Amino acid sequence: MSASAAPILITGASQRIGLYCAERLLDDGHSLIVTYRQERESIARLKQRGALALAADFSSEAGILGFIEQLKQHTDSLRAIVHNASDWLVETPGEEAAAFTQLFNVHMLAPYLINLHCEALLRRSTPADIVHLSDDVARKGSAKRPAYCASKAGLDSLTLSLAARFAPQIKVNGIAPALIMFNPDDDAEYRRNTLNKSALGIEPGPQVIYQSLRYLLDNPYVTGTTLTVNGGRHLK
Repeated sequence: MSASAAPILITGASQRIGLYCAERLLDDGHSLIVTYRQERESIARLKQRGALALAADFSSEAGILGFIEQLKQHTDSLRAIVHNASDWLVETPGEEAAAFTQLFNVHMLAPYLINLHCEALLRRSTPADIVHLSDDVARKGSAKRPAYCASKAGLDSLTLSLAARFAPQIKVNGIAPALIMFNPDDDAEYRRNTLNKSALGIEPGPQVIYQSLRYLLDNPYVTGTTLTVNGGRHLK
């Protein structure tokens, strides 16, 4: 993936997959803009390496539009937008509407508005890409987290619609992961049961998402596609 003068924007880059991809893009010589919701040591580290870090709250329309305005004060072009920001809410009784609204805002409204309002910035770069980080759970639904699943499924649909709308100048694709990396506090039984859900049965680590991202950014003939990176979960 050749470096571009226009920066790549990654939302939600303070930890895990977003942080890993941000660090790898910096390794590859890309100019980078990242967003974060919570200040962490990792953000300070990205800043030291030359990334521009912008605090952002995507839980409301006002927060999303405020971020877009702030972003445009720092750049007039973008090589790519990688929508990694995500939320993982429990839909507790009596709070379902609030949870659904927040998940919709973070997973759908934020990418939708950012993509529309930053179209001109992307068109100043050749090539130009949008990549949505979805979730493999949208493939079959979730009895425990229907609002989360529905908002990620909506993001997959948005990939198709915006790919058609922005072609041929801007490619729009998605990545749908499942079990990429455990959390440090996941116990042995949980890890064993989760690994058994996929055909490959491994914890691959965030590098497989970066490999998928690189493929989408490098390939000039792929748009409107969501790559499934799930270790063969659909086979079991």
